[in-house]
Amino acid sequence: MPKAKITNEEALAFHLEPTPGKWEVQATVPMTTQRDLSLAYSPGVAVPCEAIAADPGLAYDYTNKGNLVAVISNGTAVLGLGNLGALGGKPVMEGKAVLFKRFADVNSIDIELDTEDPDEFCRAVRLMGPTFGGINLEDIKAPECFIIEQRLKEEMDIPVFHDDQHGTAVICAAGLINALHISGKKIEDVKIVLNGAGAAGIACIELLKTMGARHENCIVCDTKGVIFQGRTEGMNQWKSAHAIKTELRSLEEAMKGADVFLGVSVKGAVTQEMVQSMADNPVIFAMANPDPEITPEEAHEVRPDAIVATGRSDYPNQVNNVLGFPYLFRGALDIHARAINDEMKIACAHALAALAREDVPDEVAMAYGKSLAFGRDYIIPTPFDPRLIHRIPPAVARAGMDTGAARRPIIDMDAYELGLKSRMDPTASILRGINARARKAQSRMIFAEGDDPRVLRAAVTYQRSGYGKALVVGRHDDVKAKLEAAGLGDAVRELEVVNAANTTHLETYKEFLYSRLQRKGFDNKDVHRLAARDRHVFSALMLAHGHGDGLVTGATRKSAHVLHQISHVFDADAAHGAAGITALLHKGKIVLIGDTLVHEWPDEHDLATIAERAADVARHMGLEPRVAFVSFSTFGYPISERTEKLTKAPKVLEARGVSFEFEGEMTVDVALNPRSKEAYPFSRLTGPANILIVPARHSASISTKLMQEMAGATVIGPILTGVDKPIQICSTVSTANDILNMAVLASAEIG
Repeated sequence: MPKAKITNEEALAFHLEPTPGKWEVQATVPMTTQRDLSLAYSPGVAVPCEAIAADPGLAYDYTNKGNLVAVISNGTAVLGLGNLGALGGKPVMEGKAVLFKRFADVNSIDIELDTEDPDEFCRAVRLMGPTFGGINLEDIKAPECFIIEQRLKEEMDIPVFHDDQHGTAVICAAGLINALHISGKKIEDVKIVLNGAGAAGIACIELLKTMGARHENCIVCDTKGVIFQGRTEGMNQWKSAHAIKTELRSLEEAMKGADVFLGVSVKGAVTQEMVQSMADNPVIFAMANPDPEITPEEAHEVRPDAIVATGRSDYPNQVNNVLGFPYLFRGALDIHARAINDEMKIACAHALAALAREDVPDEVAMAYGKSLAFGRDYIIPTPFDPRLIHRIPPAVARAGMDTGAARRPIIDMDAYELGLKSRMDPTASILRGINARARKAQSRMIFAEGDDPRVLRAAVTYQRSGYGKALVVGRHDDVKAKLEAAGLGDAVRELEVVNAANTTHLETYKEFLYSRLQRKGFDNKDVHRLAARDRHVFSALMLAHGHGDGLVTGATRKSAHVLHQISHVFDADAAHGAAGITALLHKGKIVLIGDTLVHEWPDEHDLATIAERAADVARHMGLEPRVAFVSFSTFGYPISERTEKLTKAPKVLEARGVSFEFEGEMTVDVALNPRSKEAYPFSRLTGPANILIVPARHSASISTKLMQEMAGATVIGPILTGVDKPIQICSTVSTANDILNMAVLASAEIG
């Protein structure tokens, strides 16, 4: 599967649109009336202020302190880019903040401190302590990072965690637990070689020693070679703590007979000869980024028995910090911890290791496009495993409570785990699964409107993201000019530009089209005009003849017109059971609405068909369909002839014997709100509906656009379903990203 390619233009556009940066602040309380303002500020705010002054622990109850982490850096060691300064590191800190929210529902604010003086840095962080429930230090160069973290741990009563050190160490430890389990070795017996004595390397070896690795069995190397007792060159107090008595002087010498290699150094630091000299079933964690010390292919070429992990997502066994820091802080925050101690970190590592040994859920396999099972190529869970949120924080919390780090222990752990499950946004895993399926499919996607810059940007991104081949319908010179204007001039060499003038299949296309239209009032001239001059028809003909695997169009013309043109080539109309289903994503929920594209005024049979089509889309997305036929009445009240078809449609589905839940007619609140549903205990729906079938196309359109404009819902669709080939029709207001999403849906054959 091709690795996704990200261009400078794409990265900058991502950080620019729709607004600069990656996060914003939203109020969690009503702020509309004067009474709301009086409660939120003066005079109402005085009451919690006085309560907290009398009992500081109440800050966790009356403010956001208990779910707020600061991501703090001075930008002296930004990723692999070096000292970019405080402001240069801000995009990374913003990114870390959104990862906290995405993976563990932890609110986070990035803070960049413009100083390289450890004293100034520590004083600034310490003074901000009352605001936060925890401090995540990031991208601070060694050895200052050791000094800063140690001082802040001593001076503050909230968790202080330098992720560059301990995040890597925790995930490394989790992987090593399982690697040694597979190889039948014990941590107290193995010889471990570490290359790279910076922040992450020192933290890794210290944690492993805490877990039982013997000091004399751990050899630490840096750019000068082995760190041995008596060495003076390039030493500091942190390296000296791991010096051993040995005659070994080079990494090559140290690797002979080693059971474990840990690398947090540079590309190519390890040779095949070194790997060959290691003990049986060697464990190799080559974690240098962006390129490992040795690739898995190189290692396995000389040692097929090796268990290899890297820091890269395109290889098995990725050592990824996102498996650790969000859940460590989640567990620590939930017990109002004073610190994140070694026992909490070790508990995190063991919980991660145990999770990797369990059966992998189907949705994870779907998201990654392959089956995963515990073994040499799967010793660490994947970052998108939905079980992480309710398995790792409880283990961390228990360890914190057992070691006295908790201010407020959790009494009901079962209820706590249940609450953690409800924190996660299920739409994220659904969308990731769709993207993974698209990448696996490697579809040749036809972009019909190659004269539109948005379409061209989407086509370039589709191909560079590794989804497959982009086929653009347009004139070469025009495509080239528009790409250059968009700053993507080099992409013209990557895309395949197709049109009626350069294809060798035009006559075949015309013959096919004439056979479909000759009894519908079209002569040869009409057919030529459609096939050679209408890009929607031409693109559909390409798809019909297998000269592409999917089609995206509609960005430049109204959807009704585009659908009409496509219907010349495919049976994409109401009479043949086609339908348009729109997905609404809002506040962690996903609801499908139909029909938003094809049926103007459906009868009860059409509504039943739309429900079946929507159920197919839901299942392709990994949802168990629950259909509600919605109107302004609920189960016959108030009585209206306009609701009759919505009362009859469920009976049509009953007669068809469908295999999904359905009910109706009902109002939207009864369909979606469990409290409203309680008044109708006879309802066949076992939970809130995730598919709403509405009376007509106009009501579907109003519903989706209202949710989009007023509630800020993300709209995907309409998804054209019930057609023989994957075709998706965008709206004329689509952004390049919207068009890309529709291409991904077509590639994953959602419809």
